Amino acid sequence: MTEFTPIASTLGGVLIGFSAVLLMAWEGRIAGISGIAGRLLPPYLDGAFLSRLGFVLGLVVAPVIYSVATGQAVLQSVSSNLPLIAVAGLLVGFGSVYGNGCTSGHGVCGLSRLSPRSLVATLTFIATAFATVLVVRHIVGA
Repeated sequence: MTEFTPIASTLGGVLIGFSAVLLMAWEGRIAGISGIAGRLLPPYLDGAFLSRLGFVLGLVVAPVIYSVATGQAVLQSVSSNLPLIAVAGLLVGFGSVYGNGCTSGHGVCGLSRLSPRSLVATLTFIATAFATVLVVRHIVGA
């Protein structure tokens, strides 16, 4: 079970929302991580490459900065089952391409713009997540 952290969770949500607003204001782009990360590879090497790289590096470096600043490790519970992780990664990648976006693009940015397509996508993400947890934890037992 994870800890109940309403203050930290609220601050994290505010920072995510603020960064999405800044990206929209400065770049005119939606903060969809799958689209930003996917455009780091050719043929998308254009003038916005450095801003996309900076955004993704910020995602990687932020936990390190937090750990250094607080002296606490950022703990993540990740399965040691490599085939399971590989299949999950492929399914997430396929879902992002098939759904024209990811949870950050649809769930954070799309819902805030009242996009019907993003509402359907986000409800699909949530339903799939519930089903996956049910199957993996209670049927497969991983």
